[in-house]
Amino acid sequence: MMMKAAAGVLALMLAAGAAQAGTEWKAVDPENVLIVDTAKGRIFVELHPEVAPKAVERIKLLTRRGTYDGLQFWRVAPNFVVQIDVGNVEGGKTELPNLAPEFRFRLGVDAPHTVISKPKGLESGFIGAMPYIAVEKNSWGTPKAPDGSRSAWISYCTGVVGMGRDTARDSANAELFFMTGEYPGIDREFTPVGRVVVGKDILAGLPQGEPPAAPDSIRTVRILADVQDGGQLEVEDTAGTEFAAKVAAVRAERGADFSVCDVPVAGRVVP
Repeated sequence: MMMKAAAGVLALMLAAGAAQAGTEWKAVDPENVLIVDTAKGRIFVELHPEVAPKAVERIKLLTRRGTYDGLQFWRVAPNFVVQIDVGNVEGGKTELPNLAPEFRFRLGVDAPHTVISKPKGLESGFIGAMPYIAVEKNSWGTPKAPDGSRSAWISYCTGVVGMGRDTARDSANAELFFMTGEYPGIDREFTPVGRVVVGKDILAGLPQGEPPAAPDSIRTVRILADVQDGGQLEVEDTAGTEFAAKVAAVRAERGADFSVCDVPVAGRVVP
């Protein structure tokens, strides 16, 4: 069994390496890129205002105000989540009003997205680097809404970034959390805003604890459009043929257990 498992891992590594060698890339709008500077390097987050417009607007506002600068990674739960809060305390907030939940969004028929599977009346795939799940068409083949749009949500796979909240569903304010493992159990419970596409290894290597004995801190958080010589963030083109080949390889390896969280999306920064 151990040899079989090792062979499977090797096959996945080879497939991933082949995909990386021929990866097709797509530039991300610098206005929708969050740069988190740490002592261990830079983390790049692809923001998705089409998924949660009010939450992304809030994060950009707080970023440009410097709200996140100097905060600690005060909660680091291994293979689950890294969390930051205003004041480095659970539930820390700004003076701004709390936000209404944006747990779901409408996926329009013309919205760019790539379908990779259709499990039991649903479909899953990617919007840029973001893993989504949507309600498929009903049994008569008619869309759920007159405009053809469908209810959709983001799945909390590794790298997805969300806004924390209190018990009340409309209490998100400023807290951010970064997934370091997959946890679809919180889908449709927290507002997702983007996904880490460069720097997941930095998050995974932070000192653990709630809080850690010696927590690492953020230096600055910036929007790429505001950073001189910050480079251009590119993400793997999830609509490309090379990505489709990677999906096929992972699907073959995972079999019946295959899900959208099994397929990583690469990112890179170019001059």
